Amino acid sequence: MIDLTRPNRNQGMTAQLAAASEATFFQKVYMWMCGGLALTAVVSYALANSQAWLSILASSRLAWLFIFAVQIGLVIAINALINKVSAQVIKGLFLLYSASVGMTVSVVLMVYPTDVIAKAFFSTCLIYGAMAAYGLMTKKSLEAWGGFLFMGLIGLIVASLINLIFASPFVHYVICWIAVIVFAGLTAYDHQKLRVIHAGGFANTDMEDKIIIHGSLTLYLDFINLFLALTRILGAARD
Repeated sequence: MIDLTRPNRNQGMTAQLAAASEATFFQKVYMWMCGGLALTAVVSYALANSQAWLSILASSRLAWLFIFAVQIGLVIAINALINKVSAQVIKGLFLLYSASVGMTVSVVLMVYPTDVIAKAFFSTCLIYGAMAAYGLMTKKSLEAWGGFLFMGLIGLIVASLINLIFASPFVHYVICWIAVIVFAGLTAYDHQKLRVIHAGGFANTDMEDKIIIHGSLTLYLDFINLFLALTRILGAARD
Protein backbone atom coordinates (compact mmCIF):
# COMPACT_ATOMS: atom_id res chain seq x y z
CA MET A 1 0.00 0.00 0.00
CA ILE A 2 1.07 3.58 -0.58
CA ASP A 3 2.48 5.28 2.46
CA LEU A 4 0.46 8.41 3.28
CA THR A 5 2.43 9.28 6.41
CA ARG A 6 5.20 11.22 4.68
CA PRO A 7 5.56 14.89 5.61
CA ASN A 8 4.04 17.52 3.37
CA ARG A 9 6.70 18.33 0.78
CA ASN A 10 4.88 21.51 -0.22
CA GLN A 11 5.75 23.12 3.09
CA GLY A 12 8.37 25.75 2.40
CA MET A 13 7.39 25.99 -1.27
CA THR A 14 5.74 29.11 -2.64
CA ALA A 15 2.05 28.84 -3.47
CA GLN A 16 2.84 29.15 -7.18
CA LEU A 17 5.44 26.37 -7.14
CA ALA A 18 3.17 24.08 -5.13
CA ALA A 19 0.27 24.70 -7.51
CA ALA A 20 2.47 24.12 -10.56
CA SER A 21 3.81 20.87 -9.11
CA GLU A 22 0.30 19.64 -8.35
CA ALA A 23 -0.94 20.62 -11.81
CA THR A 24 1.89 18.68 -13.46
CA PHE A 25 1.14 15.65 -11.28
CA PHE A 26 -2.55 15.63 -12.22
CA GLN A 27 -1.75 16.18 -15.89
CA LYS A 28 0.23 12.94 -15.84
CA VAL A 29 -2.51 11.14 -13.92
CA TYR A 30 -5.16 12.26 -16.42
CA MET A 31 -2.92 11.42 -19.36
CA TRP A 32 -2.70 7.80 -18.23
CA MET A 33 -6.36 7.67 -17.22
CA CYS A 34 -7.47 8.96 -20.63
CA GLY A 35 -5.03 6.60 -22.32
CA GLY A 36 -6.62 3.70 -20.44
CA LEU A 37 -10.12 4.86 -21.42
CA ALA A 38 -9.05 5.23 -25.06
CA LEU A 39 -7.61 1.71 -25.07
CA THR A 40 -10.85 0.39 -23.53
CA ALA A 41 -12.87 2.18 -26.23
CA VAL A 42 -10.74 0.80 -29.07
CA VAL A 43 -10.88 -2.78 -27.78
CA SER A 44 -14.62 -2.61 -27.04
CA TYR A 45 -15.43 -1.22 -30.50
CA ALA A 46 -13.30 -3.84 -32.25
CA LEU A 47 -14.85 -6.71 -30.29
CA ALA A 48 -18.41 -5.40 -30.65
CA ASN A 49 -17.98 -5.78 -34.40
CA SER A 50 -16.34 -9.21 -34.20
CA GLN A 51 -18.47 -12.23 -35.05
CA ALA A 52 -15.91 -14.52 -33.45
CA TRP A 53 -16.22 -12.62 -30.15
CA LEU A 54 -20.00 -12.86 -30.31
CA SER A 55 -19.72 -16.60 -30.78
CA ILE A 56 -17.43 -16.97 -27.77
CA LEU A 57 -19.79 -15.02 -25.50
CA ALA A 58 -22.84 -16.92 -26.73
CA SER A 59 -21.27 -20.35 -26.42
CA SER A 60 -19.83 -20.27 -22.91
CA ARG A 61 -20.44 -18.56 -19.58
CA LEU A 62 -16.94 -19.59 -18.59
CA ALA A 63 -15.65 -16.83 -20.87
CA TRP A 64 -17.38 -14.25 -18.67
CA LEU A 65 -16.05 -15.82 -15.49
CA PHE A 66 -12.55 -15.83 -16.94
CA ILE A 67 -12.78 -12.16 -17.95
CA PHE A 68 -14.02 -11.08 -14.52
CA ALA A 69 -11.38 -13.19 -12.79
CA VAL A 70 -8.64 -11.60 -14.91
CA GLN A 71 -9.91 -8.08 -14.19
CA ILE A 72 -10.12 -8.64 -10.44
CA GLY A 73 -6.74 -10.33 -10.46
CA LEU A 74 -5.11 -7.40 -12.28
CA VAL A 75 -6.49 -4.82 -9.84
CA ILE A 76 -5.30 -6.92 -6.91
CA ALA A 77 -1.90 -7.35 -8.54
CA ILE A 78 -1.43 -3.62 -9.12
CA ASN A 79 -2.26 -2.85 -5.48
CA ALA A 80 -0.15 -5.71 -4.12
CA LEU A 81 2.92 -5.16 -6.30
CA ILE A 82 3.13 -1.37 -6.35
CA ASN A 83 6.00 -1.33 -3.85
CA LYS A 84 7.66 -4.48 -5.20
CA VAL A 85 8.07 -4.07 -8.95
CA SER A 86 9.15 -1.30 -11.31
CA ALA A 87 6.90 1.45 -12.61
CA GLN A 88 7.11 -0.10 -16.08
CA VAL A 89 5.49 -3.30 -14.80
CA ILE A 90 2.71 -1.33 -13.12
CA LYS A 91 2.13 0.58 -16.36
CA GLY A 92 1.91 -2.69 -18.28
CA LEU A 93 -0.60 -4.12 -15.82
CA PHE A 94 -2.72 -0.98 -16.03
CA LEU A 95 -2.83 -1.11 -19.83
CA LEU A 96 -3.64 -4.81 -19.73
CA TYR A 97 -6.48 -4.12 -17.32
CA SER A 98 -7.82 -1.31 -19.52
CA ALA A 99 -7.83 -3.66 -22.50
CA SER A 100 -9.63 -6.36 -20.52
CA VAL A 101 -12.37 -3.90 -19.53
CA GLY A 102 -12.87 -3.33 -23.24
CA MET A 103 -14.14 -6.92 -23.40
CA THR A 104 -16.85 -6.04 -20.89
CA VAL A 105 -17.75 -2.71 -22.47
CA SER A 106 -18.05 -4.39 -25.89
CA VAL A 107 -21.24 -6.03 -24.65
CA VAL A 108 -22.63 -2.61 -23.72
CA LEU A 109 -22.03 -1.48 -27.31
CA MET A 110 -23.90 -4.55 -28.54
CA VAL A 111 -26.88 -4.21 -26.19
CA TYR A 112 -27.57 -0.47 -26.06
CA PRO A 113 -28.26 1.87 -29.00
CA THR A 114 -25.79 4.58 -29.91
CA ASP A 115 -27.92 7.45 -28.56
CA VAL A 116 -28.10 5.84 -25.10
CA ILE A 117 -24.34 5.32 -25.01
CA ALA A 118 -23.72 8.91 -26.17
CA LYS A 119 -26.07 10.34 -23.52
CA ALA A 120 -24.50 8.15 -20.84
CA PHE A 121 -20.99 9.25 -21.82
CA PHE A 122 -21.96 12.94 -21.85
CA SER A 123 -23.73 12.61 -18.48
CA THR A 124 -20.73 10.78 -17.04
CA CYS A 125 -18.39 13.56 -18.15
CA LEU A 126 -20.60 16.21 -16.54
CA ILE A 127 -21.02 14.40 -13.22
CA TYR A 128 -17.40 13.25 -13.12
CA GLY A 129 -16.09 16.72 -13.95
CA ALA A 130 -18.25 18.39 -11.31
CA MET A 131 -17.27 15.93 -8.57
CA ALA A 132 -13.59 16.01 -9.56
CA ALA A 133 -13.61 19.82 -9.36
CA TYR A 134 -15.27 19.64 -5.95
CA GLY A 135 -12.69 17.16 -4.66
CA LEU A 136 -9.82 19.33 -5.88
CA MET A 137 -11.17 22.71 -4.80
CA THR A 138 -12.99 22.11 -1.52
CA LYS A 139 -11.16 23.05 1.67
CA LYS A 140 -13.29 20.57 3.60
CA SER A 141 -11.72 17.20 4.35
CA LEU A 142 -13.56 14.35 2.64
CA GLU A 143 -11.81 11.69 4.71
CA ALA A 144 -15.05 10.86 6.51
CA TRP A 145 -16.61 9.93 3.18
CA GLY A 146 -14.21 7.04 2.76
CA GLY A 147 -15.85 4.68 5.23
CA PHE A 148 -19.39 5.31 3.97
CA LEU A 149 -18.38 4.99 0.33
CA PHE A 150 -16.47 1.76 1.01
CA MET A 151 -19.51 0.29 2.76
CA GLY A 152 -21.67 1.42 -0.16
CA LEU A 153 -19.28 -0.27 -2.59
CA ILE A 154 -19.38 -3.53 -0.66
CA GLY A 155 -23.16 -3.30 -0.51
CA LEU A 156 -23.29 -2.83 -4.27
CA ILE A 157 -21.17 -5.90 -4.88
CA VAL A 158 -23.25 -8.07 -2.52
CA ALA A 159 -26.56 -6.80 -3.90
CA SER A 160 -25.39 -7.36 -7.48
CA LEU A 161 -24.35 -10.94 -6.73
CA ILE A 162 -27.68 -11.67 -5.02
CA ASN A 163 -29.60 -10.15 -7.91
CA LEU A 164 -27.83 -12.49 -10.30
CA ILE A 165 -29.97 -15.21 -8.70
CA PHE A 166 -33.30 -13.34 -8.53
CA ALA A 167 -32.79 -11.19 -11.65
CA SER A 168 -35.17 -8.45 -10.49
CA PRO A 169 -35.29 -5.50 -12.96
CA PHE A 170 -36.42 -3.17 -10.16
CA VAL A 171 -33.56 -4.18 -7.86
CA HIS A 172 -31.13 -3.83 -10.77
CA TYR A 173 -32.43 -0.31 -11.42
CA VAL A 174 -32.02 0.66 -7.76
CA ILE A 175 -28.50 -0.81 -7.70
CA CYS A 176 -27.56 1.33 -10.71
CA TRP A 177 -28.73 4.52 -9.00
CA ILE A 178 -26.84 3.64 -5.84
CA ALA A 179 -23.77 2.99 -8.02
CA VAL A 180 -24.07 6.49 -9.50
CA ILE A 181 -24.14 8.00 -6.00
CA VAL A 182 -21.24 5.86 -4.74
CA PHE A 183 -18.92 6.44 -7.71
CA ALA A 184 -19.75 10.14 -7.91
CA GLY A 185 -18.75 10.39 -4.24
CA LEU A 186 -15.62 8.34 -4.85
CA THR A 187 -14.64 10.67 -7.68
CA ALA A 188 -14.48 13.63 -5.31
CA TYR A 189 -12.92 11.57 -2.51
CA ASP A 190 -10.21 10.03 -4.71
CA HIS A 191 -9.23 13.36 -6.23
CA GLN A 192 -8.72 14.88 -2.81
CA LYS A 193 -6.80 11.79 -1.69
CA LEU A 194 -4.46 12.16 -4.64
CA ARG A 195 -3.81 15.77 -3.60
CA VAL A 196 -2.84 14.53 -0.14
CA ILE A 197 -0.55 11.87 -1.60
CA HIS A 198 1.14 14.38 -3.88
CA ALA A 199 1.62 16.84 -1.03
CA GLY A 200 3.38 14.14 0.96
CA GLY A 201 6.10 13.80 -1.66
CA PHE A 202 7.76 10.75 -3.21
CA ALA A 203 10.87 8.82 -2.26
CA ASN A 204 12.07 8.79 -5.88
CA THR A 205 10.94 9.22 -9.48
CA ASP A 206 10.06 5.54 -9.83
CA MET A 207 7.69 5.74 -6.86
CA GLU A 208 6.14 8.91 -8.27
CA ASP A 209 5.50 7.10 -11.57
CA LYS A 210 3.89 4.20 -9.71
CA ILE A 211 1.61 6.52 -7.74
CA ILE A 212 0.63 8.28 -10.96
CA ILE A 213 -0.43 4.96 -12.49
CA HIS A 214 -2.16 3.87 -9.29
CA GLY A 215 -4.03 7.17 -9.21
CA SER A 216 -4.92 6.80 -12.88
CA LEU A 217 -6.37 3.36 -12.20
CA THR A 218 -8.43 4.70 -9.29
CA LEU A 219 -9.88 7.56 -11.33
CA TYR A 220 -10.38 5.24 -14.32
CA LEU A 221 -12.45 2.87 -12.17
CA ASP A 222 -14.58 5.76 -10.90
CA PHE A 223 -15.27 6.94 -14.46
CA ILE A 224 -15.94 3.58 -16.08
CA ASN A 225 -18.26 2.37 -13.31
CA LEU A 226 -20.17 5.66 -13.35
CA PHE A 227 -20.53 5.32 -17.13
CA LEU A 228 -21.77 1.73 -16.94
CA ALA A 229 -24.33 2.59 -14.24
CA LEU A 230 -25.68 5.56 -16.21
CA THR A 231 -25.83 3.50 -19.41
CA ARG A 232 -28.02 0.91 -17.70
CA ILE A 233 -30.28 3.60 -16.19
CA LEU A 234 -30.75 5.43 -19.49
CA GLY A 235 -31.19 2.15 -21.33
CA ALA A 236 -33.91 1.05 -18.92
CA ALA A 237 -35.65 4.43 -19.18
CA ARG A 238 -35.68 4.15 -22.97
CA ASP A 239 -37.36 0.72 -23.00
